[in-house]
Amino acid sequence: MVHKSGFVNIIGNPNVGKSTLTNLFVGKKLSIITPKAQTTRHRILGIVNSENYQMVISDTPGIIKPAHKLHKSMMDFVNMTFEDSDILLYMVEYKDYNLKDSSLLKKIKSSKVPLILVINKIDCIDQIKLESEIDYWKEVLPNAEIWPISAIENFNIEELKNRIIDILPIGPAYFPKDQLTDKPERFFVNEIIREKILINFKKEIPYSVEVVTESFEEELKIIKIRSIIMVERNSQKGIIIGHKGDAIKNIGTQSRIDMENFFNKKVFLDLQVKVNKNWRSSDIELKRFGYNQK
Repeated sequence: MVHKSGFVNIIGNPNVGKSTLTNLFVGKKLSIITPKAQTTRHRILGIVNSENYQMVISDTPGIIKPAHKLHKSMMDFVNMTFEDSDILLYMVEYKDYNLKDSSLLKKIKSSKVPLILVINKIDCIDQIKLESEIDYWKEVLPNAEIWPISAIENFNIEELKNRIIDILPIGPAYFPKDQLTDKPERFFVNEIIREKILINFKKEIPYSVEVVTESFEEELKIIKIRSIIMVERNSQKGIIIGHKGDAIKNIGTQSRIDMENFFNKKVFLDLQVKVNKNWRSSDIELKRFGYNQK
């Protein structure tokens, strides 16, 4: 039996739906999703296994112009996708014509691997606008297959997945067939907590936060977790904790519910808040948090 295997790397501007598409392909919520830009900070691999193929989906941060070292590390994850792509998905939405980093469009155009231009959120536009979009992208990327989808409506997702499987290169699996992702359990604990902070807080707070899980102890019937929410200033610490601890209690409750669904086991979550000044501009701290991979 012929076996296919390859890296399918998804790139695009913030908020085009890359994480939603990744989760749909994998069939499990691996990437957190919020309406805020820069929700995804890491490169996350979701592994889709079958008897005769392995599709490694790579979700990346949305393309931005770096404002500090954290942003630069996020864009390093994006650039890594050009090095190991077997299939490249460039994801856009209506009139999403300009990448935040214009130099990346040159890399996309010169890519030697199969290129698929995915137009998402077509449920928000009519047929005339969709046809105009397709005509535009045919001119810009004549070497790309163009696939209109609606990730939120699950429209054309299975068909796109089957097309990707068709063009996967022949080769052995990169990962064990029972593996779902390249990330450890603690990573998903951190991301679940950070998602709740993104949802519950406004302005600068969510972008000044990083989460570190100090202990993850799995017992027969329960997982005991201790996580630290890092902020850059004392004032942010007060906001995260809230009046009489109400805010952090709310974050903990929402996070615990999602963790119990993710791990299929009861969770005890101990949340603390600490100040870590200017961590977004510290090479040492960024490396500690899993950035600065190069």
